[in-house]
Amino acid sequence: MLYSDEVDIHLNPKIGRDWMLRGQQRRIATPGKNKKFYLAGALDVRTGRLHTTGAEKKNAALFCQLLWLLARRYRGTRRIHIVLDNYGIHSAKVTRATLAALRGRVVLHFLPPYCPDANRIERVWQELHANVTRNHRCKTLNALLGNARRYLESYRWRRPTAPTRTAVAA
Repeated sequence: MLYSDEVDIHLNPKIGRDWMLRGQQRRIATPGKNKKFYLAGALDVRTGRLHTTGAEKKNAALFCQLLWLLARRYRGTRRIHIVLDNYGIHSAKVTRATLAALRGRVVLHFLPPYCPDANRIERVWQELHANVTRNHRCKTLNALLGNARRYLESYRWRRPTAPTRTAVAA
């Protein structure tokens, strides 16, 4: 079972909270013309492994590229189940053709609309933005993508732990 989604990487930094000394203000330079790159990812919650691929366009071809990557990486698996949102590229003609070419090895499970909290990979993208793209100082998209790739390659999803109950003395 994998959770899948896409994320946008913008050269113009996402502006957000940041730590700084009292009385000082951090300057965030923007490169002017924004450039974008898109990543498609799938999170295996059993192993914590993250599988990603990228392209300059966020379209069905990007998603199909991810499907083929997963089919190769899970070669010995009879069926791969992917939980994802209802974005149009997930049900496009090219996607349906790719699923047919994979002969039932990949099964898509669509989440209800407006339900991003149910897709566990959304937390990965939030952490990516918090640790890499928010308030970044990269001057080129290649430098920013290098930082994002290094972060994602070292990323290991950790299963959320339930709070422990402590016994109260009577």
